[in-house]
Amino acid sequence: MSRGRVSSLEADDRWARVAVSFLLEPKNGRIRELLAAHEGAATLAALRERRAGAAQELYVRLPELDLDGLAGAVRRLGVRVLVPGDPEWPMTVERLRDPPYCLFVRGDPDLGGLTDRSVAVVGARAATDYGLGVAGDLGAGLAEQGWVVVSGAAFGIDGAAHRGCLAGGGPTVAVLACGVDRAYPEAHRSLLGKITEVGAVVSEVPPGAAPFRGRFLARNRLIAALGRATVVVEAGLRSGSLSTANEAEKIARPVGAVPGPVTSVLSAGCHDLVRRAAAVLVTDTAEVVELASAIGEYDEPERRAPRRVTDDLDPVEYAVWSAAPVRRGVGMQRLAVLSGQAEARMARALANLEMLGLVEVSGDGWRKAPGGTGAR
Repeated sequence: MSRGRVSSLEADDRWARVAVSFLLEPKNGRIRELLAAHEGAATLAALRERRAGAAQELYVRLPELDLDGLAGAVRRLGVRVLVPGDPEWPMTVERLRDPPYCLFVRGDPDLGGLTDRSVAVVGARAATDYGLGVAGDLGAGLAEQGWVVVSGAAFGIDGAAHRGCLAGGGPTVAVLACGVDRAYPEAHRSLLGKITEVGAVVSEVPPGAAPFRGRFLARNRLIAALGRATVVVEAGLRSGSLSTANEAEKIARPVGAVPGPVTSVLSAGCHDLVRRAAAVLVTDTAEVVELASAIGEYDEPERRAPRRVTDDLDPVEYAVWSAAPVRRGVGMQRLAVLSGQAEARMARALANLEMLGLVEVSGDGWRKAPGGTGAR
């Protein structure tokens, strides 16, 4: 059987890994073991000589391997091939049980630096207006705070998160299930072009590779690994974005889920994550940044209900104000009875309440001032 074209590039670890990425689908356990033990050139040689294992799928693409052609396409497209040991290699992917053989990057080649402060934002393709709005706001908010959004460039939540990040003036990273030379979906060609200009488009399969279904599930683990945290904005119970959350959980990355209407099937997956304690409920950028930050790195401002003037009243003043009628004023003696306070304390309490605009004199008595609800 033909072994395909043999290239002098096969002795180089980087290009040997490119060849491996053509020959085998991602997450091949046998190839993972060989690469960990022998690096790329020796692994490719084992494949060439059919001693990498007994499984025939290891060798089925050998007759079609043209490494020189792949290398030419990579160079022509201006793609950077990253391999373990490169300064730009994102070390976070090493957390994965099956790390990528190599990574193809269009745009900013320093994928490790680019994703140092990043959040994966994923969700349903058939998203609601609510979900699209939340994803866009999160993308913009994260960019404004110096964070990068990682997503899959799909319709719906992915696209909204990417666009929000770009609108916020920040770079974003799109991880594809096909070659970085292909626009998938085609309608996002312009979006992917903008991402390439300021961020990066990434894949673990070589240029020309088609977006097969299994490759989408494989790429989800990369999205999870490239983000410090994963946030699911909208997801049905069978949504593929839940696999990204599961992958994040496997590598001990925090997961956040955005709540939605309890009647929405597109939020059922998010609610289930929270119910199973597989995700933390998040509602805005501040909560997402807190989720993704290391301990002590980010101090979220304490959230409090709006202050009211009545919050600072002492117990006597509050009791008098609470008992004061709204319409018809009552005398001080009657107000003392209504409030249950000693009459001797009434004059001082009413004076303070009047100064604060909470009560007023009406006829021969006292009542709450119009609008004196205590709200600020």
